[in-house]
Amino acid sequence: MSPEKEALLLDDVDEFLASWNAHGRPLACARDWRHGRFLLVGVDERTAPPSGCSIDAIVHLLKDLEGRLGVSIVDNSRVWYRVDDEVRRASRPEFSSLARSGEVGLETRVFDGSLTRVGELRSNRWEIPAREAWHARAFFRGGRGG
Repeated sequence: MSPEKEALLLDDVDEFLASWNAHGRPLACARDWRHGRFLLVGVDERTAPPSGCSIDAIVHLLKDLEGRLGVSIVDNSRVWYRVDDEVRRASRPEFSSLARSGEVGLETRVFDGSLTRVGELRSNRWEIPAREAWHARAFFRGGRGG
């Protein structure tokens, strides 16, 4: 994403988060932008938990930004992984093929987008070896690609 698109994305998200609420109650929330690719948004549920409508509102904002920026933001179909210092993405079939060929393995660092708690992020559960994530079950058999 270009620096201009990144700035627009983050400005719009910050503006939205400043007034984000659930059933009229402001949400204590924050966002983080990592590796120029990952938007992480958290809500302190002790103050007020997000509602279905409030979650729909942020998804709607992100879908609108996808259209305006011409980028994919809300896409859980990709597998994100790291090779050396480079963050890469692949479709699930592509990642499966990489696993079968041995180009990625159980020690390949993957990004686990299924996390739902900031504590998991803080305890380094977001970028982990594939063997520790759902990726092991989905893409590897018997410790090998497959």
